Amino acid sequence: MIVVEELRKEYGGFEAVTGSTFTVESGEVFGIVGPNGAGKTTTLKMIAGLVEPTGGTVSVAGMDAGDPDMRRSLGFLPEESPLYEEMTGLSYLHFFADLYDVPGDVADERIHGALDRLDLEHRERKIGDMSKGMKRKVAIARALVNDPDVLVFDEPASGLDPLTTNYIIDFTRELAEEGRTVVFSAHNLFHVEDVCDRVAIMNHGEIIAKGTLEAIREDYGETEYHVYTSVEVPGSVRKNGRHRRVVDDMAAVEDIRAAARDRGGEIEDIRTEDPSLEDIFLEVAGESPTEAAEAVDT
Repeated sequence: MIVVEELRKEYGGFEAVTGSTFTVESGEVFGIVGPNGAGKTTTLKMIAGLVEPTGGTVSVAGMDAGDPDMRRSLGFLPEESPLYEEMTGLSYLHFFADLYDVPGDVADERIHGALDRLDLEHRERKIGDMSKGMKRKVAIARALVNDPDVLVFDEPASGLDPLTTNYIIDFTRELAEEGRTVVFSAHNLFHVEDVCDRVAIMNHGEIIAKGTLEAIREDYGETEYHVYTSVEVPGSVRKNGRHRRVVDDMAAVEDIRAAARDRGGEIEDIRTEDPSLEDIFLEVAGESPTEAAEAVDT
């Protein structure tokens, strides 16, 4: 579990993170999204104990983030993760297992188990000869070598091909299903929407919205109703051989029903479309932080 309360970080008078408060439960995937410079990476580094907060507190697995003992319960994956390129994938992971005093047989089982699930072949290949996707899988396995309860991933699938990305996103969900706490940042909002239980949207160092996707959609999104009729009605367009009109409430749907009936037709189909997280993000990020924070705080 992660508990963040009134977290702040200031660099030379510039507030990179301002008063962030949230919790991440065991078995939950919590996503942090926002534009470049929003404070996402700084927040994750403070959770991981790599950056000391200017104010506020962070508790990870019941320990202060600054407590060295906390590191044994944490797996951290930075966005840029340089590896020892002259080592093979296996020797590199065993090296880190030794640093955590993991017994050799346990480390071997744990390392191969993680690499099997990530579908990484050529484990004896030098890291310098691996593709970017293979290196990323090795870095993820490194974050798991100490069997952590809490995982902090910064852009885990950044710049990877779609197949490798899908492996990593699926694996992230599996880790939460095992009861681990997972918090990560990502630019690809589709992946966040696909895997996260809750999200926080940051802008200018401040959390401007947080909660479940359903709660955020309720406050920011407008459901569209795509109404298909057997005859043309005012405002409809021809699409795939049918007449379609898009409206945003059920009263308008009933008006379409009446208009179709007056013309001897009927409604053939009604489909609802909810806004994507990207749609919501673009809307929320365009508001002032105070207005958005007051609107959603679940």
